[in-house]
Amino acid sequence: MELLSTEIKNNVINSMIFQLKENHNLLLNANKKDLDAFKKEDQAMYDRLIINDKKIEGMIVALEEVKAQEDPVSKIISDKSLQNGLKVVNKTAPFGTIMIIYESRPDVTVEATVLAFKANNKILLKGGKEAIHSNTAIVNLWHKALEENNLDTSYIQLLNLNRDQTQAFLKNPTEPLDLIVPRGGERLIQFVKEHAKCAVLVSGRGNNFLYIDKNTNWKNTIQVILNAKTDKISACNALDKILIDKNIPDYQAKLNELNTILKENGVNVLVDEKAKQTLTEEALIEDNALWYQEFLEMKCCIGVVDSVSQAIRKINKYSGGHSASILTTDNASAKMFMEQVDCAAVYLNASTRFTDGGQMGVGAELAISTDKLHHRGPLGLKELVTNKYYVFGEGHVRT
Repeated sequence: MELLSTEIKNNVINSMIFQLKENHNLLLNANKKDLDAFKKEDQAMYDRLIINDKKIEGMIVALEEVKAQEDPVSKIISDKSLQNGLKVVNKTAPFGTIMIIYESRPDVTVEATVLAFKANNKILLKGGKEAIHSNTAIVNLWHKALEENNLDTSYIQLLNLNRDQTQAFLKNPTEPLDLIVPRGGERLIQFVKEHAKCAVLVSGRGNNFLYIDKNTNWKNTIQVILNAKTDKISACNALDKILIDKNIPDYQAKLNELNTILKENGVNVLVDEKAKQTLTEEALIEDNALWYQEFLEMKCCIGVVDSVSQAIRKINKYSGGHSASILTTDNASAKMFMEQVDCAAVYLNASTRFTDGGQMGVGAELAISTDKLHHRGPLGLKELVTNKYYVFGEGHVRT
């Protein structure tokens, strides 16, 4: 695929910024069609589907931030002159064609596209049917931006496929695919892994844990938990599971206080057997499968552990590998937790809600990867390239 200059790519982004500003009402009207057709049985998905003035402004900010970022293509990773006279240069290079499969969020259609495009990739967008009008309107604006700069609209394509058609496309794509990013639950991820014939980079489920150590600042603990659980339940970085150390001073009083505050803020609490000895009125977790679930609703589980080691084992067994937090004033416990918990992001005395490209200094993100290759955590602009070796010789042969 032709490498575009940074100037051309930034000109397209500028054109898209203009299109969003000029077609503000068109976008809101398209989104209204999706909202009117959506049955509000899934509140988290409905919240992600909504486009409003604030979200459009967020789209524009994301575009401006990516435009301002350094072009990630053709950057030198290493440059070596070998003893045999060969010069070996390793440089960043585009993936080629990226496919993203996602639900609900029309703002992803903007952010994923600008990241893929500035990294000189084509992108195929497979959004959910619930957002078809919104996504179509956004992609049409992207096409206008491309055409204004004399570029082919094939750089950005919206795929309107049902499940069977998607399966067929993954097995026999109409053009070479270099990377697929499924953003969704376990069923979607397994579906893509089963049928895809190219690399799949998983944006996994959240199911994030928070551990309250026996040594903690209790006031900060309550603030962090409320933010992580209630700030935005539809986000993959929202809190689902709380583990409390039974050796914390005034254990029962603190457990009761935590439960009361969660319930006062509309959170449905479920407890393990040890926690139920204190929280006798709360529902018991009768199936351990619940510890694996990402809720995306005002619900959380509270479990009791006897040490940081037990908390680590439980998190590594049940979490989605996304985010986990320890609340403690003990540096040794913090170090042990952060080194041994197997998640893309680990926190000390902070909310899991910070696992976000913009919040972590990455900028706009394609997804939060829970894979370990080729990148883990927020997939920003710099992460949407691969590498390529340039080897220079003068008639060299290997002997």
